[in-house]
Amino acid sequence: KIIEFCRNREYTDLIVISEDHKEPTHLTLVHLPEGPTAHFRLTRVKGGRDISGHGRSTSHYPELILNRFSTRLGHTIGRMFAALFPQVPEFQGRQAVTFHNQRDYIFFRRHRYVFRSGEKVDLQEIGPRFTLKLRWLQKGLYDPTSGEYEWIYKADLETSRRRVFL
Repeated sequence: KIIEFCRNREYTDLIVISEDHKEPTHLTLVHLPEGPTAHFRLTRVKGGRDISGHGRSTSHYPELILNRFSTRLGHTIGRMFAALFPQVPEFQGRQAVTFHNQRDYIFFRRHRYVFRSGEKVDLQEIGPRFTLKLRWLQKGLYDPTSGEYEWIYKADLETSRRRVFL
């Protein structure tokens, strides 16, 4: 019902965050109107106020930085994240959003760059910050009973530290 509601209103994406004992545990990202759907485990969530020395957020669109999404599956996930943000960053806001993939863990950070002197630039974290681990990727819209899965995480797949999927 929720997906149909969003499709009728011409939304581009739907994000559902699941929680357990008032802690966020999973994030499901549905790209509308035709999919794909990705499901992530969500860990190490910190709000902006919990980060020491955090900066203030503005309403400007941030720049988007996608690091190390090099495989075919990584390109798909990277495009899904890129679709969440407008492709016209507003540089006046001096904000950057980073999705950094390292050994199939995706680290999300939101920063603001601050000019200290004429040549020196520092990063100030705005928040939130969290880590994602892809659990499955489904073709099309979310369908738990008869959906076709493009990729599913299995613990047996982690045979080597050098083998990465994203």
